Amino acid sequence: MHNFKKKFGQNFITDTNLLKAIVSDGEINNEDEVLEIGAGAGSLTKQLSEQAKKVVAYEIDKDLQPTLESLELNNVKFIYKDALKEPIKEIEKEFSGTYKIVANLPYYITTPLIFKFLTETNKVTSLTIMVQKEVADRIVAKEGSKDYGVLSVMCQFYSLPKITRIVKRQMFYPIPNVDSAIVTMKKKEMPKDINIYQFEHFVKKCFSMRRKTLLNNLIGYNNMSKEDIVNKLGEEMSNKRAETLSLEDFLKMFKQFKV
Repeated sequence: MHNFKKKFGQNFITDTNLLKAIVSDGEINNEDEVLEIGAGAGSLTKQLSEQAKKVVAYEIDKDLQPTLESLELNNVKFIYKDALKEPIKEIEKEFSGTYKIVANLPYYITTPLIFKFLTETNKVTSLTIMVQKEVADRIVAKEGSKDYGVLSVMCQFYSLPKITRIVKRQMFYPIPNVDSAIVTMKKKEMPKDINIYQFEHFVKKCFSMRRKTLLNNLIGYNNMSKEDIVNKLGEEMSNKRAETLSLEDFLKMFKQFKV
């Protein structure tokens, strides 16, 4: 019996139908190379291996090595390291070209892992991830909703996210405190005329104080005064809040500030 480690956020799924559904949501076929993050006891890994050409599965908990190796999956390579700390270039040595990510992500590393693979590589074509339902709601949220924020804007800038199914907490062992959801994120082609890191900084600045207007949040951005901001955006836009603006609005504003 595995001794579940709270520090690794371990919650395993054993329901075969659900595991097959996750692989199906990821649109995995026999030409795909797949990166799995958090192999756990290997139940999802096994389903992936039956559909994919190759699976590279990262697992931080070395105590799971005997369990995983006993599965004897010929097209799977297990790597017992922390995928968050491993440099992208090291991870990608295992792949011949582009690859897909499928993962039941530990809750505590969800956001940094999403951004690592959205921002640091163009070889990932899609992410199919199990996350806390509240995080999934934030990823897909539209402007004007309470869940809409920096995570929503940036995930939608990099990808086309959608929730494919809700997973009740009772489907996991041990049972977590919250429900989960599966989110698929198909990567978009990045606009050539935008510095993605500067854009992310700009969006964070716009949301820095949620109840404040853009005018208040953007003071000091590129050393700009209130007058500079109003001159760039106009009075009406300056007095809006970030939560009311679409991704297209942010892109348009960002370009105005770059002129």
